[in-house]
Amino acid sequence: MEKFETLTGVAAPMPIVNIDTDMIIPKQFLKTIKRTGLGSALFHEMRTNDDGSENVDFVLNKAAYRDAKILIAGDNFGCGSSREHAPWALLDHGIRCVISTSFADIFYNNCFKNGILPIEVSEDELETLLHAAERGANFTLTIDLENQEIRGLESGDVAFKIDHFRKHCLINGLDDIGLTMAKAEQIDTFEGNLGESRPWV
Repeated sequence: MEKFETLTGVAAPMPIVNIDTDMIIPKQFLKTIKRTGLGSALFHEMRTNDDGSENVDFVLNKAAYRDAKILIAGDNFGCGSSREHAPWALLDHGIRCVISTSFADIFYNNCFKNGILPIEVSEDELETLLHAAERGANFTLTIDLENQEIRGLESGDVAFKIDHFRKHCLINGLDDIGLTMAKAEQIDTFEGNLGESRPWV
């Protein structure tokens, strides 16, 4: 998993509440278990018209936000079904951070396991961020995970909270497999001792 230390990029404003996982990645794209290739299907029903053409009014289709690395969304982001394809699609599109006032629990947990930082802010802070993001490519945010700050606002930095263990995993690029492999030496020692003490196992 790619490390997350400091991220600087354009932030796309999406002031919609209750964006569920089916909106993030519709069910017809869940046939694969690969984590790549899903970026083109991100927000498919909002990004495309019935004839398959791009919806020019959708934020991520606008020139200023096509390369956005940060998404600023309304309350209760990631609700609905527990599909892990949702953070896979965000990450494959290039989104490494989602900012909202609240997240659905399963989606929130899945973000950390896939290298995405979900940040919870207050309603007032969200409104300030959304307003600033409307400036498009002329405005960028910096997410400093080590110091737990959102920088770039004229009104000052925004501090955010994060669980210490999850912060450690993101900064060091450790998913569940990475956490296990970090203890490979201890595992080898245990298995070696087990083989000597219980050779019949």
